[in-house]
Amino acid sequence: MIFTWIKYGKPDVSMCLNASLAGLVAITAPCDVTDALGATIIGAVAGVLVVFGVWLLDYKLHVDDPVGAVAVHCLNGIWGTIAVGLFATSSSPAFETAGIKEGLFYGGGFEQLGLQLIGFAAVAAWTAVTITITFFVIKAIFGLRVSEEEEITGLDATEHGLPSAYAGFSIMDISNTMTMDINANTNLGVEEYEEATPAMKDASVKVAMAPDLTTGIHKVVIIAKLSRHDKLKKAMNDLGVTGMTVTQVMGCGIQKGAGEMYRGVELDATLLPKIKVEVVVSEIPVEKVIEAAKKALYTGHIGDGKIFVYNVDKVVKIRTGEEDFAALQDVE
Repeated sequence: MIFTWIKYGKPDVSMCLNASLAGLVAITAPCDVTDALGATIIGAVAGVLVVFGVWLLDYKLHVDDPVGAVAVHCLNGIWGTIAVGLFATSSSPAFETAGIKEGLFYGGGFEQLGLQLIGFAAVAAWTAVTITITFFVIKAIFGLRVSEEEEITGLDATEHGLPSAYAGFSIMDISNTMTMDINANTNLGVEEYEEATPAMKDASVKVAMAPDLTTGIHKVVIIAKLSRHDKLKKAMNDLGVTGMTVTQVMGCGIQKGAGEMYRGVELDATLLPKIKVEVVVSEIPVEKVIEAAKKALYTGHIGDGKIFVYNVDKVVKIRTGEEDFAALQDVE
């Protein structure tokens, strides 16, 4: 907790819980051959090591490990194995039963440490070979990766039929409540609209359309970040849409609470300013309006905005009494 508080400016509760697990993993191997001081040092190192491990996998190696399992179990399993060669002491009750040498820090030299390193290398080599063979077999039979759409939506929904096992950290607003903003895992990996895949575009700016678009007149409602207002307005004007209603609204994340830290990333779930832009079009194809809005709003993150399209049954211009298509010609 202290380390994350210093590093990120506030304590990261989730990382603290992972650090507790990391301490348990690290002390497993040396638990019967070390003393209280050695156990304290092993646990302290494990707590810091899990933070480093999450950072290494997420930000440097770009390995998808949502719950920090590799940092907790792999890295601290290695650390615990090596710690036997550092902190084993003859004063521990089970030392004689274990039949090992004292650790480096207790005057035993490098002998036990060397044995622990050989053991670690042997297990790592065996694991690498067997898991590689296993993965190749799985890849040949089932495939190792789900589709891009399933990755973005999340396997909780596609495989288990759940909105999210960790609703507060969901990558996508599956409930369609129009409340999700930037969250812990929203970066889609592509910032330019032209380079994004259709799945990325759809995930970034959701579009909800009426099932029947036969009236020829459509109302398009766009919810977006306040910072994108000018770019969206220009995109609409370039398309020929000059009549629009703009309202400043407030939106909140699905956690509906104050910001907090998760895995070193700040989650901002507080109310944030947004804009709601409403336009009604008839001559301009609604598909062009949608495409222009998506391009203007896209930043490569989940929560760039949502677009709703409705049928309009009747339009009346109060000043002239014109109706439907005629009522829209000087504002579209």
